Amino acid sequence: MSEAPSTTPVCYRHPSRETMLSCSRCDRPICTDCMNEATVGHQCPDCVKEGRRGQRSARTAFGGSRAGQLGYVTTAIIVVNSLVMVGSAILGGPSAIFGGGSWGLLGSGTPITDFGEVLGIALYPNGELHGVATGEWYRLVTAMFLHYGILHLLLNMMLVAQLGRYLESQLGPLRFAALYMLAGIGGNVTAYVVQAPNQPSAGASTATFGLIIAVIVINRKLMRDSSSMTSMLILNLIFTFTIPNISIAGHLGGLLVGGAGAAVMAYANQPKRSTKQAIGCSVILLLIVVAAMLRTSFILN
Repeated sequence: MSEAPSTTPVCYRHPSRETMLSCSRCDRPICTDCMNEATVGHQCPDCVKEGRRGQRSARTAFGGSRAGQLGYVTTAIIVVNSLVMVGSAILGGPSAIFGGGSWGLLGSGTPITDFGEVLGIALYPNGELHGVATGEWYRLVTAMFLHYGILHLLLNMMLVAQLGRYLESQLGPLRFAALYMLAGIGGNVTAYVVQAPNQPSAGASTATFGLIIAVIVINRKLMRDSSSMTSMLILNLIFTFTIPNISIAGHLGGLLVGGAGAAVMAYANQPKRSTKQAIGCSVILLLIVVAAMLRTSFILN
């Protein structure tokens, strides 16, 4: 005598398992191993995956990724600057670390700083002309990763560590990296435009001045207290105008461009906030490039 076939549903992923459960979303039968708790009932693995794909990732108040809380960009900036300093010390010897510059607190120049510092145009001992005006435009970027000695490096990296992690968590990695580069390049171009063509300068302080004002702008938008940042800004401006051999133009340029970039990031609203931020930062970068081109034309003519 044969048995009648079972009419109990089976799990769609495990046909050998009978079940009375079903997915509350697609209504397919699922076994206890396949069910996932949902707001209402249970869902199958496929519906859970589909739901996750449709979810928007969490964003900061300014449209950035929450991955900025991990501080990867800030860490990378510190690592790159430190590695470049190690290279300078290897090529330049002990004097590259300490014993020169302002009051003997800075290091001397090295082949690496000679290669990448901001320089309009100068005749080198070997008879060659070097500088931004000769086509070495990369100097306007590389200079923000070069330092004259370990103290110069430490002072800037302490600011990057303190301010960078906060800004990166608020803006997200991509927007923070864009702001940092924009401020650094803006300060370097200002130094190139204002300083004597044969006056070299380097350091991350063009970018760090941009970070200080950026924290003030961001906190103002978030209605947070910025009194400590204001005091830090005033103190750094005092140092800028009183300590010899500091690029006043570079610091003020980084401050101005960093503030403008932060304002674009903070006050661009929906809809299409990301597009507005990208356009605003692109306009700032375009103005910086135009200023550098005009300065080059003036030097060469």
